[in-house]
Amino acid sequence: MSASFALALNAAREAAGSQHYPQGALYVVATPIGNLADIALRALHVLQIADVVACEDTRHTQALLRAYGIDKPSAHLLAVHQHNETEAAQTVIERLRAGQRVAYASDAGTPAVSDPGARLAAAVREAGMRVVPLPGASSVTAALSVAGVIADDGAFVFAGFLPSKAGERDAAVALLAQETRAVVLLEAPHRIEALAKSIAALGERSITVGRELTKQFEEVATMACDGLPAWLAADAQRTRGEFALVLHAAPDAPKADDGLRVLELLLKELPVKTAVKLAAEITGGSRNELYEAALRLKEGIAPSPSGRGQG
Repeated sequence: MSASFALALNAAREAAGSQHYPQGALYVVATPIGNLADIALRALHVLQIADVVACEDTRHTQALLRAYGIDKPSAHLLAVHQHNETEAAQTVIERLRAGQRVAYASDAGTPAVSDPGARLAAAVREAGMRVVPLPGASSVTAALSVAGVIADDGAFVFAGFLPSKAGERDAAVALLAQETRAVVLLEAPHRIEALAKSIAALGERSITVGRELTKQFEEVATMACDGLPAWLAADAQRTRGEFALVLHAAPDAPKADDGLRVLELLLKELPVKTAVKLAAEITGGSRNELYEAALRLKEGIAPSPSGRGQG
């Protein structure tokens, strides 16, 4: 532990120690997404006084606690991750019924946001016990805060990780083409190039890429969606690290040829009937007209205008 965090622990006790922290409650604790200094004073205090720290990875959380100078015996750490969350929630509930304070922390950021924690919180609430949020770092809000998304109502959609299979991912992107609000996506380094290839189909719509947010090699850049593959390819370092991306709000309402555009995207990965069905559901277009357009596309003939409208 550095001297700086020793001061932080003292500050946490001074700032948060006088507040009431009921026993028999689950405390959902946001932890840093990369920069250790992004820890809330209240989070530090609760992690100190918790009887049990439930966590996604006990080794990771133990190292995090020690970095702050918080010493928790291994017996006071409980693994609660995506593979055991439902069962482990019952263990947490038993601890709460015994009057213990239980803190839950995922590996990074805010629990239950593309991380375990939602099932645990739901189970505790259903058992009639209190769930207390301790807000803090989140790659979702961090990316939105610097993207400069301009929308009258400020609305956005959190889509998280898109499917890993190419056809399913392209279908998901086709849905995003119809979404007029800003959309926040997350992606891992080994899949970012595949995502970029799919996202390029959205053309000139703006996207902000946040790479390694809060860390030493943080990078934030905004570009057209069809420029994302080239941006990644321009520097080998850009495919490293975790990604949070913000697809900006669509500047215009959907156009009349959206059915054909979506159909062309889906036909690259899916059979004709499946592509037509999805394109019709996504855009509201006529299934018959889209089917005729699909056949013409497969034959290499440009579709007639009748295949472009929405029925």
